[in-house]
Amino acid sequence: MAPDVTGLSLLMGAVVGVVLALTGAGGGILAVPLLVFGLHLQMAQAAPVGLLAVGLAAALGALLGLREGIVRYRAALLIGLTGMLIAPLGVELSHRLPNGPVMALFALVLAWVAWRHLRPRAPAADSQPRRRPACAMNPATGRLSWRAPCTALLALTGALSGLLSGLLGVGGGFVIVPMLSEISNVPSRGVVATSMAVIALVSVGGVLGAATQGAMDWQVAAPFAAGAVLALLAGRRLTARLNAARLQQAFGVLAAVVAMAMLVRAAGH
Repeated sequence: MAPDVTGLSLLMGAVVGVVLALTGAGGGILAVPLLVFGLHLQMAQAAPVGLLAVGLAAALGALLGLREGIVRYRAALLIGLTGMLIAPLGVELSHRLPNGPVMALFALVLAWVAWRHLRPRAPAADSQPRRRPACAMNPATGRLSWRAPCTALLALTGALSGLLSGLLGVGGGFVIVPMLSEISNVPSRGVVATSMAVIALVSVGGVLGAATQGAMDWQVAAPFAAGAVLALLAGRRLTARLNAARLQQAFGVLAAVVAMAMLVRAAGH
């Protein structure tokens, strides 16, 4: 591989790692557009490369979260194992569907992510107690209440993130983070750390599926993944110093711009 391509892959991977560290959900959704526009890869080529990079970076973030005791590892295992089972189906679909429609689907998913980050947040009604979530966490023990609705919702989250990870090469954090925030009372840092653990597990299924089909371009994937992992470590040091709301809004704007570019590119196919 030419040195300029290697350097570009390393730099783009670093962007993914920083975004993943700051948002816990946005790295994977930007990895594929970077590869499509930066290295002119097809969707089926870019998806497994992005998934490998995001998976490795998320695994590192999850290990750091486990050390801090903020990962809800039982929930992560259920979501992750379900996602691992479904991810190869997404990989198979990515090779059967034309590049244009897959790119358009990716753009629509990215537009939804942008909307979630940019929509106005309704102020919390202090006078009305919040209903008990399906996966209520006991603050004293850190354990979730494993009732049937909780188990079903966690499995559904895993199935959706697994399908999208294999099909589009995304880690699924943009699904996992809002779902966990909605169905549980886990603090935001715990949600992000648990999301990273799930992304790491789900990525295994997609990466193995792509590798066995010979769809992984290791010359691009290696520097891209290295950049993501190194930047994740640096990005974690910034999270405590930056305004979380402003970060979410900035990511929403970036996601909206990339979604429009992806739709234009898809229309050209």
